[in-house]
Amino acid sequence: MTATEVLERSDAPKSQTPLDEAWHGLRDTLPFMFGSIPFGLLFGTLATGEGLSPLATMAMSLFVFSGSAQFIAVVLLGAGSGIWVVWFATFVLNLRHLLYAATLVDHVRHLSQAWRFPLAAFLTDETFAVMERRYRTQGGGANAHWYYIASCIGMYLNWQTWTFLGITIGQRFPQVQNWGLEFAMVVTFIGIVVPLLTSMPYFAAAVTAGLVAVIANPLPYKLGLMLAALAGIVVGVVLDIRKRGLRLTTEEDAAHLAPEEKKTWA
Repeated sequence: MTATEVLERSDAPKSQTPLDEAWHGLRDTLPFMFGSIPFGLLFGTLATGEGLSPLATMAMSLFVFSGSAQFIAVVLLGAGSGIWVVWFATFVLNLRHLLYAATLVDHVRHLSQAWRFPLAAFLTDETFAVMERRYRTQGGGANAHWYYIASCIGMYLNWQTWTFLGITIGQRFPQVQNWGLEFAMVVTFIGIVVPLLTSMPYFAAAVTAGLVAVIANPLPYKLGLMLAALAGIVVGVVLDIRKRGLRLTTEEDAAHLAPEEKKTWA
């Protein structure tokens, strides 16, 4: 039995109290929190090494809260790129959240804006992976949004903690940048992406982004990464919209069948 199957079998039932849901959300996010430790440490050390003040580095984690966007911003700032280049790069990189939104929106549509805004603002790759599995294996549940917000809060506090420690360590031990901690980022994202490749939109988006990233790698200012992210998002969104349209058409056709035909349809 794989680790994913163990997690899915240990998930909480649908009918849980808010406190139970929050506990299970935090518990299921814990492996990703451990995985982001070297990620946060590396960002704190890299940002201060590129000339950002400790206050600016901490503020970026507090208000941006997007590890991949923060890394690309720091690298571009260190290379002397203009503010508009940094803004555009982080904007394109975070367009992947369109795919996340398309996947999760039906599960949170019933919530008030007071809930939907923080859930959207604090959504990360790790929380998306946790919530996608939760909704896919269990459905929603009356208090599933407490599971969601607990995952968000856990990742947020975890990221701030390790950014702060990375700043502290980076100031005292500048050589930590040469310890190879960036390998943990690759492993973490592989662990997030691979289990999600369960449908054609996700698979096509991943393959497209990978191919474009390799082909466009020689471009300056990390433009290859931006193009890869944009290409993957466009392909994924287009295929997801097409898939939803076909499913809707199929459901409408089924609704118009005669009773005896519906039995055959099922």
